[in-house]
Amino acid sequence: MDRTKQISEAIVQLKWDEIAALTNEALEAGIPALKILDQGLVPGMSAVGIKFRDGEVFLPELLLSAKTMKTALEILLPILSQQGTGFIGRVIIGTVSGDLHDIGRKIVASMLQGNGFEVIDLGIDVDPEKFVEVVRDNDVQILGLSALLTSTMPMMEATIKALEKARLRQKVKVMVGGASVTQAYADRIGADGYGADAVAAVEKARALISTQPH
Repeated sequence: MDRTKQISEAIVQLKWDEIAALTNEALEAGIPALKILDQGLVPGMSAVGIKFRDGEVFLPELLLSAKTMKTALEILLPILSQQGTGFIGRVIIGTVSGDLHDIGRKIVASMLQGNGFEVIDLGIDVDPEKFVEVVRDNDVQILGLSALLTSTMPMMEATIKALEKARLRQKVKVMVGGASVTQAYADRIGADGYGADAVAAVEKARALISTQPH
């Protein structure tokens, strides 16, 4: 089994006490930090997120997998920051009102940070008014909205409408994502971008930022 696969499996199997050694061994073997993130951490966390969504694992396992990921990220992010191209742009990200899931959002936020973005993470259960307030008060280029549940997805559209009402819609590009979100839904509610996973989200953010002054 290759080293990135081992890292991915360690997250799925909740081996938080082994992940630091595995991550350092991969770096010592010459594997780039971004590859460890893209091919090790992200697939592992995605697998755990799907298991949680499908009821195969529960909150204690989810929290332990997050601890495992955080341990590895503490090693990788300083390296990724040094290798980055410098400041690209500023992103606000949050899980919409009524939704308490945050693993996917944390992965995206971590990857954005590792790729040169400054991230303002508002956490979970963020109502449209809070998103509007933070967009108004900060110089940001992208607003990322996350939702895992189909029942909370309408809050994405409500947030976009709140931005329009506050005359702030033109200030930011809006990206949406989450297990239940699709490109078709993003198009329907008037979002500017959609990421099927964390890697795609970073690529989309890079593309959107090129159209925004900062």
